[in-house]
Amino acid sequence: MSMSVLKSAEEMQRWALEQRGAGKRIGLVPTMGYLHEGHLSLIAEAKKRADAVVVSIFVNPVQFGPNEDFAKYPRDEARDLKLCREAGAAAVFVPPVPAMYAPDASVFITEERLGSGLCGARRPGHFRGVCTVVAKLFNLTLPHVAVFGQKDYQQAAVIRRMVRDLNFPLEIVVAPIVREADGLAMSSRNVFLSGDERARALGLSRALRVAADAVAAGPCAADAVRRRMSKELEKHALKIDYAEIVDAETLEPVGDARQGNVALIAAYCGKTRLIDNRVL
Repeated sequence: MSMSVLKSAEEMQRWALEQRGAGKRIGLVPTMGYLHEGHLSLIAEAKKRADAVVVSIFVNPVQFGPNEDFAKYPRDEARDLKLCREAGAAAVFVPPVPAMYAPDASVFITEERLGSGLCGARRPGHFRGVCTVVAKLFNLTLPHVAVFGQKDYQQAAVIRRMVRDLNFPLEIVVAPIVREADGLAMSSRNVFLSGDERARALGLSRALRVAADAVAAGPCAADAVRRRMSKELEKHALKIDYAEIVDAETLEPVGDARQGNVALIAAYCGKTRLIDNRVL
């Protein structure tokens, strides 16, 4: 099957309108590229739910802070296109930054509740950038369904809220985290880890297991679980950004940890910031 590679906003919208005109259901998988098995699982999920899957590859400058890794974020467009073709994508949208943002762009989308804590508190403006680019991608690709990964749990919650509150006519699907055999959540940023850091990064998934084990027997004080998670992270020499137990819907911290809550972690392994989560 041939795969269209589209670079301009006009090309992308024209393709999407043609698919819709032919009665096809469009599935969108938004990515920042440097694809791995986690991304490929999202494409597979979208293929189950759509006739034509479009993958967007765009490292969005608006969601990176001034001291973050936008310039060195890993990129390999040729490899990404090959993987998308092999995965059965019908189209890949790879816009340059000027195709997405006019020099004097002045309209942005802000979600004011779910994105205020956790990563939002530590990366000011991050979810403003995420909401804006995702809304633009929805307008350009005109999907019936869009598939996101659970690894970015807060991001998925924010996007769901945006879709609900702004009446976007599409379905949001959140697919499970894909992990390496030893439990490390797959991430494009894992490429930055040295051998020693790769071993220490396992502290994230192990701390989440500690949280899951703690609530398996029944509700318990969330502060005690947070301390146990932090202890596990420190044992792996990880610098904790946050280790939190929150309500799955509101993302507010809970007093008692119980099954159905979500444990979320952000931690630095060397200079690389990693995130992971687990529904308890």
